[in-house]
Amino acid sequence: MPHEYPSLNDFPPLKNDLLLRAARGEKTERAPVWIMRQAGRYLPEYREVSKSHEFFEICRTPDLATEITLQPIRRYTGLLDASIIFSDILVIPQAMGMEVLMNPGPSFPDPLNTPADVEKLHKVVDVEERLGYVYKAITQTRMALAGEVPLIGFCGAPWTLFLYMIEGGGSKTFQKVKTWIFKYPEESKALLLRIANVCVDFLVGQVKAGAQLLQVFDSNAGELSPHDFDHFSRPTLVHISTNVRKRLAAEKLPSVPLTLFAKGANYALASLAESAGYDTLGLDWLVDPAEARRLVKGKVALQGNMDPGVLYGGRDAIEGTVKRICAGFGVDGGSQGWIANLGHGIRPFVDPEDTMWFLQCVHKYSAQGSNA
Repeated sequence: MPHEYPSLNDFPPLKNDLLLRAARGEKTERAPVWIMRQAGRYLPEYREVSKSHEFFEICRTPDLATEITLQPIRRYTGLLDASIIFSDILVIPQAMGMEVLMNPGPSFPDPLNTPADVEKLHKVVDVEERLGYVYKAITQTRMALAGEVPLIGFCGAPWTLFLYMIEGGGSKTFQKVKTWIFKYPEESKALLLRIANVCVDFLVGQVKAGAQLLQVFDSNAGELSPHDFDHFSRPTLVHISTNVRKRLAAEKLPSVPLTLFAKGANYALASLAESAGYDTLGLDWLVDPAEARRLVKGKVALQGNMDPGVLYGGRDAIEGTVKRICAGFGVDGGSQGWIANLGHGIRPFVDPEDTMWFLQCVHKYSAQGSNA
């Protein structure tokens, strides 16, 4: 049954727009902060729900996805400046006709071994029919947030999704996907573009459903050399930003900020800032904040980039690192185009109280007039 999209006037007014302003490069009184994977396995309340519900069952059940999305907002009330819908990047391969299991990591029982296997994919993907449950969860969550913070929608980048679809899960050698791109480069590019077109449809639908910012996760960008990134990932990332913006304008939908997180591709920061078409670039922890600022030359906002492992190190380590990163981004006296975050998703077994301390430290050291 098609999702009934709400009128934008149906949503409660937004009370905290720090994230949206920072994502567009505006100066804010402090840095907005959120955490990749903030809704999930490090929280005891999430683990309680997951005892009786399988991972993709939660994703496909709007009531459960809404509950999980709201858990960190409730726990850290007043400290988080964004929510991100609870879902997974691998819903796109599922929509394209592939089976994906989570046990505990992602597993594809029938991966794409050769280009001939592409025939197993759906030739036409009705994203609304296959992923309408994500749209329902977004609409429900946006209503339930009551304007407290903006809601982020997302998708995986084509290269990262392509990698999973071929490797059949995580990999240490990337033998199968490297075989594809070097042995079958044109077939690889054709499949990457097919994935990109599904991403565009999915992201536009998320805005129609109520998402207020979109993030594209190229979590495996760092597995490509600069040359191969330019040939196999960058074109699809530009395709997504260009066509999402065109579609939003044509359908008279809000022009939401777009964020790209190309993990491990710090060599591409300057060129991505120049021409990829995103408002914000996410950073992993392997680049110095001041160097990232220098590379992008103020053309985009930045997001990141504390090593998630610091959250295992206790309060002194967290505070010292936040203070150093805030100084590196030059935010003393207010923030200009910086969204505080980790350099990748929060890890299991982090103490939620230490997560709270991280958020409190960002508030303290990025606040206008702070000389702490």
